[in-house]
Amino acid sequence: MSDESQSIITLSLPRTVFIVSDGTGITAETFAHSILAQFEMRFRQIRVPFIDSLDKAHEVAQRINEIFWTDGVRPIVFTTLVDSQTNTVVRKTEGLVLDMFQTFIEPLEIELNLKSTHAIGLVHQNADSDAYRNRIEAINFSLAHDDGQSNKNLRSADVILLGVSRSGKTPTSLYLALQYGVKAANYPLIPEDFIRRRLPSTLDQFKEKIFGLSIDPGRLSEIRNERRPGSKYASLENCRYEVNEAEVMMRREGIKWLSSTHKSIEEIATTILQEIKLEQRE
Repeated sequence: MSDESQSIITLSLPRTVFIVSDGTGITAETFAHSILAQFEMRFRQIRVPFIDSLDKAHEVAQRINEIFWTDGVRPIVFTTLVDSQTNTVVRKTEGLVLDMFQTFIEPLEIELNLKSTHAIGLVHQNADSDAYRNRIEAINFSLAHDDGQSNKNLRSADVILLGVSRSGKTPTSLYLALQYGVKAANYPLIPEDFIRRRLPSTLDQFKEKIFGLSIDPGRLSEIRNERRPGSKYASLENCRYEVNEAEVMMRREGIKWLSSTHKSIEEIATTILQEIKLEQRE
């Protein structure tokens, strides 16, 4: 095989990305996603959490080197390793190592004239804090009030998401609860609501807490067909009807809403926090 042919094959393969952390790796993964999203190419991401010993560091170093030898290009390695010894092992691999702590913490130490704690898993040491408990309470609340299954304690809700079935209410509710400790209930709009041409009576007194989600009818039909293929529920005609009626109702009731079609959950949640003016539970 010629060098040119080998280069074409190499470029067509997804680039391997390692996300290496001494904790869960979720923070590093979120950061990596934000960075890699700027590049229009495919990536194969491998999260390697809990690298908290030299033995584990050598194991992941071997995996990184094996990918280099197999793929013929350097894997990209995002790390949040606090321990200098494990960090050194990973930095000596054949990968392009992007050390998030070195990138951000060292300049901050200089600017603040203060040494950081360099403590492993420090983010998670306060697991019994009020912020942690708020998140757990919010998750439980959102699960109990998913899809309108409970009307109890709606007064305690920070936000009530409203929209037709499969418009993104449940994942958005759980994201708000998990990331921000926001108690989010969600309520489906059903054909009976459109016939009555009014909000479900349970929600009348909580209108100031309601935020609506809509979606493109074509995309909605695709999603529903995955669940109930060939049904009236999933038909494009029915989806057009429900989406139109839902948007008309939200406009009539003065409810703020957005289309979830081309927005990520992060974007939707951020918009809700801004529009409803909710305080994030840090």
